[in-house]
Amino acid sequence: MSTTPPFWADAALFLDVDGTLLEFAPRPEAVVVPPGLRRLLLDLAAALDGALALVSGRSLDSIDALFDLPQLAAAGLHGLQRRLPGRAVEVAVEPTVSSALERLRAALRTLTDAHPGVRIEDKHHALAVHYRAAPTAGAAVEARLREWLAALDRSGELGLLHGNHVVEIKPAAVNKGTAVEHFMRAPPFAGRRPVFVGDDVTDEDGIRAAQALGGVGVKVGDAPSAARCRLPDPAAVRAWLGAYREFLYSGPARRTPPQANRR
Repeated sequence: MSTTPPFWADAALFLDVDGTLLEFAPRPEAVVVPPGLRRLLLDLAAALDGALALVSGRSLDSIDALFDLPQLAAAGLHGLQRRLPGRAVEVAVEPTVSSALERLRAALRTLTDAHPGVRIEDKHHALAVHYRAAPTAGAAVEARLREWLAALDRSGELGLLHGNHVVEIKPAAVNKGTAVEHFMRAPPFAGRRPVFVGDDVTDEDGIRAAQALGGVGVKVGDAPSAARCRLPDPAAVRAWLGAYREFLYSGPARRTPPQANRR
């Protein structure tokens, strides 16, 4: 596996957020956006004619609250929510899936009583069970979720998605890979080479989709991955993106960085 991701002038960048652009925090709302990162993302998006998307398990509202960049393309809830630049948000959820999620909400409330430290995050179109504050509860939480899914979602439309100290319940047919495929069919992404950067097992679908479409996946950290490239941590991702900006603005493309609202 190569340790150095490529610099392509015709890339379409897909960037996970937690664990990739940002270091993890004890709670999702406690993460910190480093100074200069917003400007870096804007400059890269401008140089790539808008072909940069944030792809996260967070909702789009949470992504926008963090970065205050609603003009960027983004996919929230592992691809359930999708927004192309300048377009309205699309939600890829069938009514029957919403009904199954509603049946699970009441059952999930009992988990926090049985396992102190476990926290339920209701994302409306998905449900996340965080156990970072109760790491020994992970196996019991997953067993109970599988039991409930078997009883309350007999159509099999929902699935479990494992992340870093979190298990999510979401529509099984949608993931970060389907989000990449969706974006790559539309301007400004169509015709470019996708580069997906992610740290977690939830990013592997995006990594595989990017590579199947002629691009490359970049794994953050040392966990096993299908990715052909690797970076060690979020600080290295930000440094690589900074070098990418220099390549785009001082290399063959010779783009002029936008000056307005620099921060």
